[in-house]
Amino acid sequence: MTISLGTASAAPGEFDVGRLAVGQTRNGTSVELPVAVINGAEPGKRLYMQAVSDGDELNGLGVIRRVVPQLDPAELSGSVLVVGIVNYYGFQVGEHRNPIDDRKLNRTFPGDETGSSSERITAAVFNAAQSADLILDLHQGSTSRMIDEVRVRCGRRHSMHSECLRLAKVFDCGYVLDQKGPEGQLARVGPDEGIPTIDPELGGAVGFNESSIQQGVDGVFNVLRAYDFLEGTPTRNRQTRAKRFDQYGSPVGGIVEYQVDLGARVSTGQTLFTITDAFGQTKASVSADNNGIFWRSRRLPQVASGEYVCSVGTNVDSY
Repeated sequence: MTISLGTASAAPGEFDVGRLAVGQTRNGTSVELPVAVINGAEPGKRLYMQAVSDGDELNGLGVIRRVVPQLDPAELSGSVLVVGIVNYYGFQVGEHRNPIDDRKLNRTFPGDETGSSSERITAAVFNAAQSADLILDLHQGSTSRMIDEVRVRCGRRHSMHSECLRLAKVFDCGYVLDQKGPEGQLARVGPDEGIPTIDPELGGAVGFNESSIQQGVDGVFNVLRAYDFLEGTPTRNRQTRAKRFDQYGSPVGGIVEYQVDLGARVSTGQTLFTITDAFGQTKASVSADNNGIFWRSRRLPQVASGEYVCSVGTNVDSY
């Protein structure tokens, strides 16, 4: 069966790239997203994969640039649909949100084909996503510093939770955040349609980060092997799971000095960071409220009073 996504169309054993129209710019030209269809020579499941729904999160695009050229339709069972850049406008200007309607695209799923700019884009891509058996929505921790992790966002009481958690384990980043996400996230809406969906958050960087991109590439191929798109044995490691975050802001303005590294285990009462003045004199220190893992931190050292500094993943176990 021939499979199409936008102008990309591939018969069994074929590969094609094209564009998916999602609206018009202010001068009336078409807004088109880059898409690809890899249609395997043998029948099987369908994987939908997208990146850059947040316009400054580029590691997912780095993953797609490496994965797609390695997919040979002759060796593939099933099909893979790819949208390389979802947030057209944000990507153009390097901004997280869609500057046309000032909305975060990953809060607008399943979208509305007659709605705002962001809703029209998400409606178009979700039309493709909901035809799949599995969904990978590739993200990163914006431009903050963050460990490589996978997010399961449907909530632990959801009927699809175990399938989403399995998919997260197969992706094999090492860390999983298992916490119900905000309304409008693809990783929440996909499971509502009965589709296992995960949100890999591949580190945090300005531009591309090589190690996080490679983690994502390995994760995608792990999924392709585990779900029988490709032959081969996926890696299977225990994952460290956090069920919620403790977030910390600065009590004073100044310069942050971290006392723990990303990914480190922290104990209740352990100092996470100190704040100094411009001359290196300590003004304040902040300690962990609970045991956990040092998960994420701001990239720039300067902070105002009350400004976000870091997050600790808590309620931690392994599976």
